[in-house]
Amino acid sequence: MTISPALSTSSAPAAVLGHTVPRLWTPPLRELTPDTSYGFELIDFARSIDWPLDPYQEWLAIHMGELLPDGRPRFRTYLALIARQNGKSLFCKLLILYWMFVDQVPLIVGTSTSRDMAKVSWRETIEMAEGIDLLRAEMAPLHTRETIGEEAFFNLAGSRYRFAAPNRRAGRSLTVHRALLDELREHSTWDVWNALVKAMTAVPDAQAICVTNQGDMNAVVLDSLRDMAIEYIETGVGDPRLGLAEWSAPNGCDPTDPDAIAMANPNLGRRIELDSIIGDAMRAKRAGGIELAGFRTETLCQRVTMLDAAIDEDAWTAAGTDTPIDLADHRKQVALCFDVALDMTHATLVAAATIDGTTHVEVVQTWNGYGCTKQMRADLPGLVEQIKPRTLAWFPGGPSASVAADLAKRPGRRAWPPRRVVVEELKAETPAVCMGLAEVVLAGEVQHPKDDVLTGHVKATQKLMQGDRWVFTRRGSTPIDGTYALAGAVHAARTLPPPPPPLAVA
Repeated sequence: MTISPALSTSSAPAAVLGHTVPRLWTPPLRELTPDTSYGFELIDFARSIDWPLDPYQEWLAIHMGELLPDGRPRFRTYLALIARQNGKSLFCKLLILYWMFVDQVPLIVGTSTSRDMAKVSWRETIEMAEGIDLLRAEMAPLHTRETIGEEAFFNLAGSRYRFAAPNRRAGRSLTVHRALLDELREHSTWDVWNALVKAMTAVPDAQAICVTNQGDMNAVVLDSLRDMAIEYIETGVGDPRLGLAEWSAPNGCDPTDPDAIAMANPNLGRRIELDSIIGDAMRAKRAGGIELAGFRTETLCQRVTMLDAAIDEDAWTAAGTDTPIDLADHRKQVALCFDVALDMTHATLVAAATIDGTTHVEVVQTWNGYGCTKQMRADLPGLVEQIKPRTLAWFPGGPSASVAADLAKRPGRRAWPPRRVVVEELKAETPAVCMGLAEVVLAGEVQHPKDDVLTGHVKATQKLMQGDRWVFTRRGSTPIDGTYALAGAVHAARTLPPPPPPLAVA
């Protein structure tokens, strides 16, 4: 007997189209028309050579090409962020040809992730021009120079296009009029930027275009420019000649949400099909960790703080509340945990209480700066006595051991620990404590008051594998004592026995 697959009687879902307008963008200073943006001329040029721009590329050309009243480009630097496989490379080639054959600027320099990739793009641009009759007519029979280190493509108008390796020599000793920096996300230092963009300083109408996908924690140049551009968009304060267009999914979105995917992929439904992405999205969502972080970076064009984050960033964001409960009303369920940064420059005390299945947390106090543990040792006994928690936890295998040892040796001072407060050492179960925090955050069983310091520590926390288990790694430039204190407090609160019943009075 043959079993036939059941046929769905539901109608096919409506096609999802990528968003032409980016999610984040710098507004123009005036209405954009053919007189106020060279983008319209770029669109016409692309059509004239039978390479018409896609809708989002037309939007980008018009806004990127905004002109000042004196005819100079408004933006000396323009940053365009788009997910992979949406036609960034083709747009860059067409832009370079426009600069050469319409704008006819003296020198254009392009960079990419490596010298080899920059040369590939340079060669493909030449081959594109050679295959277009309109452009070939404006090129001499010999229109390239192939000497290593001096490679150039030039036309009869005297415009040259060169490429440079992504290093500190890029553009030096040259006067650059236009720069095209592909995949700015790969710039982990300012060497290329300082070499190439500074070569444009003496050119009044110079412009640097940076086209890239989102980066990770090493993308220092991209992060800096993007942060400055967003600050100007939000406040109007900053550099008005730094522009941004960012096609990206919003933070906290479900990676399988078609509309979120459409925000980051403007060619969705045009040159990219949703079903070519959605399967990857489902696998990444299920796998989490590095795979999900990679999907968010590459396909959703989202800034991911850590590629192997210990705590899911979206789940942590979703756990925030603007109306936290007052833990003082639940003292019999409160647990405290303190921890100290590896370099002893930061310390944190966190409180937690599990109420109706949800663990509510808050930062009681932080100490900052070299020598801060001295003040912490002075403050901690009074704080514990004031709060009167059921338990105070700490990690004896970590840097807080010295603080705990000092507290235990308090001759002639008030009793330690305070009456009815149990001091709990979190020893062998450290992996369970760390992994447990990640699990309850992901399950939506934690609520926090959006404390900036705590959130910063959580987002900076990565995994350190120990066989099949893991703990939070302390080796890094950012302290994560807040995450350890949080994990310890949550663990202690969730493992507390029920509070004793009130004493019956006869």
